[in-house]
Amino acid sequence: MKRIQLGGSSVSVPAIAVGCMRLNGIGKEERKSFISSAIEQGMNFFDHADIYGGGECERVFGEAVKELKLPRESLFLQSKCGIVPGVMFDFSEKHIVEAAEGSLRRLGTDHLDSLLLHRPDALAEPEEVASAFDKLQREGKVRYFGVSNMHPAQIELIRSAVKQPLVADQLQFSPTNATMISNGIEANMLTDGAVSRDGYILEYCRLHGITIQAWSPYQYGFFEGVYLGSDRFPELNKVIGEIGEKYGIEDVAVVAAWILRHPAGMQMIAGTMNRKRLAAIAKGADVTLSREEWYKIYIAAGHILP
Repeated sequence: MKRIQLGGSSVSVPAIAVGCMRLNGIGKEERKSFISSAIEQGMNFFDHADIYGGGECERVFGEAVKELKLPRESLFLQSKCGIVPGVMFDFSEKHIVEAAEGSLRRLGTDHLDSLLLHRPDALAEPEEVASAFDKLQREGKVRYFGVSNMHPAQIELIRSAVKQPLVADQLQFSPTNATMISNGIEANMLTDGAVSRDGYILEYCRLHGITIQAWSPYQYGFFEGVYLGSDRFPELNKVIGEIGEKYGIEDVAVVAAWILRHPAGMQMIAGTMNRKRLAAIAKGADVTLSREEWYKIYIAAGHILP
């Protein structure tokens, strides 16, 4: 498994992480088998959030790890906090600390390797975030910190008070959801793709050594559906199929190779709970697409080259 440096830190992590949002949807023995299989393939980075399954995904993961007797140092555990489902977003010191401690209890561990702020809180006070981060780091409960779904100005606001480097920004990214690419390619044009919906986050993260973690790499829109095999994207599927045939990999691996080909050094979050599919995705980390192949996929997804 290809490995990357997480943000500006010295820690090496797999280029493909295992997203655990649906972990409570499979049986106990299947969970253990899935986690073991992921680790055997070099994917020991597990991405959680306190809201996944109402906390159940973290709990069953912790249970599985305990039964498998996996050494804590063999795992990289990341969680996210800041969402109170259907009510509000909350970056208060109290909520961040209590959410992190709740994740620790459910996961059955004494520390998180990284903790991300899940969705921007309109009422965020940077000083409260900083105080929470300091407390969690001082007590050895969190090693690294980051954000999710934030644009540069929001990150700068957090950084105005937070002492710790922010190592990651988790963002939706795929061939079909690639506005962070199109707003650069279509710069200075009166086209839809030229509109920056994220404040040029791609360039910002590259300049500041922040790892972009690509979530929902196989979805189009905002959870509107899967584009692979969809009649809505015939040209994209045709091109992906041709490239997959050339390299002897499945379509899911071609997408992974496309995301990892970008020089930003992204990390992809794979959300499947199927062992065979995860193994197929993993093969994409070993394939380096040519520049022409990368652009063929980009164009086939409906984007333009001026």
